[in-house]
Amino acid sequence: MAKKIVAVTRYELPYESVKKVVLGCGGLDHLPSGARVFIKPNIVLWTRHCKFPKWGVITTSRVVEDIVILLKEYGIDDITIGEGIVADPSDTETPAHAFATLGYETLNKRYGVKYINIMERSFKKVDLGDGINLNFNKDILESDFLVNLPVMKAHNQTVVSLGIKNLKGTIDIASRKKCHSPDPVKNLHYHVARIADPMPPSLTVIDGIYSLERGPGFDGRMRRTNLLAASNDILSADMVGSRILGHDPVNVGHLAAAADKAMRPTDLSDIEVIGEKIEDVASFHEYDFEYVRDEKGEMPRALARQGLEGIYYRKFDQTLCTYCSVLYGVILTAIRQAWQGEPWEKVEVLTGKTMEPSPGMKATLLIGQCMYAKNKDHPDIQKMFAARGCPPDPKDLVMALNKAGIPVDSTLFEQIDTLPGLLMSRYEDNPDFEESFFRIT
Repeated sequence: MAKKIVAVTRYELPYESVKKVVLGCGGLDHLPSGARVFIKPNIVLWTRHCKFPKWGVITTSRVVEDIVILLKEYGIDDITIGEGIVADPSDTETPAHAFATLGYETLNKRYGVKYINIMERSFKKVDLGDGINLNFNKDILESDFLVNLPVMKAHNQTVVSLGIKNLKGTIDIASRKKCHSPDPVKNLHYHVARIADPMPPSLTVIDGIYSLERGPGFDGRMRRTNLLAASNDILSADMVGSRILGHDPVNVGHLAAAADKAMRPTDLSDIEVIGEKIEDVASFHEYDFEYVRDEKGEMPRALARQGLEGIYYRKFDQTLCTYCSVLYGVILTAIRQAWQGEPWEKVEVLTGKTMEPSPGMKATLLIGQCMYAKNKDHPDIQKMFAARGCPPDPKDLVMALNKAGIPVDSTLFEQIDTLPGLLMSRYEDNPDFEESFFRIT
């Protein structure tokens, strides 16, 4: 049986580098004449209120435009860019602002490319087998060909986020939450492994101009990596991309599950890598955040180093869905700022869908509707403070934390959309981090 082809190249020149990696893997060899092509970038989140989080978080506009130019050279006129940005589905202004800022309006005027907010479109229920049913965007399902443009990033729940994981952005909110199942077998990896199954024939181009440690968001460490990897086989692209990020696919749950389902090895023995050798370009990317637990508390190591005591902020698990996770870092930042040097009295914070209270805690905070429904009557809770909702209202979070004895400042939650800008300031005046990669002029 012929081996799957994955091309890996260093990013050097606009358009030429993308064309090289696509042609190297034969990525458009089976593109139908006159095809309806759907381009799926990765815009994991967005804010209109500060410098948007981009390097290693969002697909570069440079790669998006280069793909459009290449498709036009192949005679393709029906091109749609689509993404379902993490936001309130009633908020149409934020996705519109993202598309305008990233230059998709210019692509429309220059090349006739359409762009859509998936959350404003229709969905179709798809049976993925084994009792898994998810609602997918109909536009992508009804396309003749998919160009999948993930970012090269490590991910704190799925180890890596590449081509397959990028397609999670094509399902509706209820389906995204369903993926974070508390079922120990049919878990997040189990669901993600099947997301690519109903897709049309595709080309995956992993945008590694910038890469990301401890993704998927702006609180990770951003790197200038200057790599592209491409294949017309999404699983092969992801397994090679995982190796480039320093992670064996066998240790990446959704890739191992997808390989097992396809009866393929995870050691790359059925893949031929064209261009750069993996060992020459691989660089280990941390994916997880380190937590510590002792008699003083449980919390991220950074908070422990600051000297916090009496707070037991349990480490998130796979069941923490995207919408509660957006608040996760803000809560930790607020707790850190609220610390005044005196130990809190054994306050435990629970998130996700599976955690249970620890005996002996003086106060227990239940974050999110799932946690509240699971533990509201738990006998080990002495004093319960809950921020219900899916996700919870920031005002409810502030109230619950304050009542539990942690005097967080509500200002941080009121200005939650400006937090990415504070973290983006770390990269200012660094010539490796160029705004031009996210502009189309």
